[in-house]
Parts: sequence; C-alpha cells; structure tokens
Amino acid sequence: MGAALLGGWLDGGIDPESVVVVDPDPPPDSRQLLRKAGVSVHSAPPSGLVAMVVVLAVKPQMMDAVLPVIRDAVGADTTVLSIAAGTPLARLEGGLGSVGIVRSMPNTPAQVGRGITVAIGNERVRPEARELIDRLLGSVGEVAWLDDEGAIDAVTAVSGSGPAYVFLLAECLAEAAVEAGLPRDLALRLARGTVEGAGELLYRSEMTPTELRRNVTSPGGTTAAALTVLMGEDGLEALLKKAVAAAKRRSEELAG
Repeated sequence: MGAALLGGWLDGGIDPESVVVVDPDPPPDSRQLLRKAGVSVHSAPPSGLVAMVVVLAVKPQMMDAVLPVIRDAVGADTTVLSIAAGTPLARLEGGLGSVGIVRSMPNTPAQVGRGITVAIGNERVRPEARELIDRLLGSVGEVAWLDDEGAIDAVTAVSGSGPAYVFLLAECLAEAAVEAGLPRDLALRLARGTVEGAGELLYRSEMTPTELRRNVTSPGGTTAAALTVLMGEDGLEALLKKAVAAAKRRSEELAG
C-alpha cells in the first residue's frame, strides 16, 4: 500500500528528493526502481533527519519494533500518517509520544489516482497539518474524515480490502466464461473489460448502483436470469456481508 501511495505521489509531481524511504531489507528491484525515480532508500532513518510527514506503511505486527526506530525522525512539528490496518491511535501515541498522528485506510487504486482513503486524526493534529495530509491523500483519490475511530475497522473491511473483492469478481467471471465454452484468453479479456467499463460507468454516472443495475436488467431477460441467482438467499449480497464481517473482525483482532 505504501508503494501504491508513493507511486501516485510521484506521478502527481511530488519532488522525489523530498522523499526518504526507510526499509531495512527492500527487494533489490524495488530499491533500483526507487533510486531510478530519484528517491533515497535507507536501512534506518538518516542521522539528524526530522521529517515534516512520516508515513508508516508497515504490517501491524511489525509496528512495535518500528516505532522506536523512527522516533528520532519525529519532531514537534511532524505529522505521522499511518496506513497500517488494525493499529489504533493510542498504540501509535504510546510508541511516538505527544505528536500529531493521523490514522488512515487507503486502498491500492491510489496508485492510479483513483483511490479512496478514510482518515481520523488525534487531538494534536493542527488544522494546517490536517490540510497537508488531506492534500497528500487527495492527490491520489477521494478522502473522507471520521469523527469516531471505531468506524475505521468497517472502512478497512469495505474499501481497504475491497479492491481484492473486485479482482476476485473478475477472476470468477473469467472462469465462468471458460466453463460456458469461451477460450481462456477471450474469457479474461471479456471479464476484465466488463469490470473496467462498469466501474468507469459507475464513476461517471450520477445514478446509484441500484439504478444502474435496474437500467441494464430487462424483465424476463438474460441479466434477470443471472441476477435471480446472484441475489438469491445465499447469493452475492449474503456472501459479501459475511466477507466484510470477517475482514472487520480481523481488523479488530489486529488492534488487540
């Protein structure tokens, strides 16, 4: 996710020389790509570095080990932006002290400027710092702010993990097309093009998803036949509710 955000920021024109990536063991291809882009890569924060914004893009299980390492790079005017799932503000404050911290949940379409991020800041985030974070996150997609940190687990389950659900839909649609008798290459092309096009139509249209679905469904037609299955008692809606609930539970578990 960190790579997706950084890719979006670099594509959006951020000065690569203003970015420092700290990774004790980056893959060689990632290190090469970052250096080619003009971004410096270090195994630990450079001595004397005090950052304007620190982006925490690590797995939540690694957070307790990471916070002491980056604490010296966090000054009184630093704002910390965490994109780690299941890591509450209180845990971050415990490791970093009295600094402004924004907890956020972006998603991978940020890499192409079409992400959506939900964020919440602690009481130490000043208005100008929140505006800066809003601009950074807004440069790679939409931004929404929460007043209740408890809601972020549901956000994680819906939009944070959501792109994977859409990719799975494309996978399953392609497999169903193969089962229906189409060559695999055409099946993949049709599934991908359909998901891409439907997403773009949803993006551009002012209609709700329900209205768009109804517009493409003729009574007694082929789409209606398929939707009878997908909207059945054990259909897509029921499965997605279970999936989102499972992801939300896991986010809550990670928070401890």
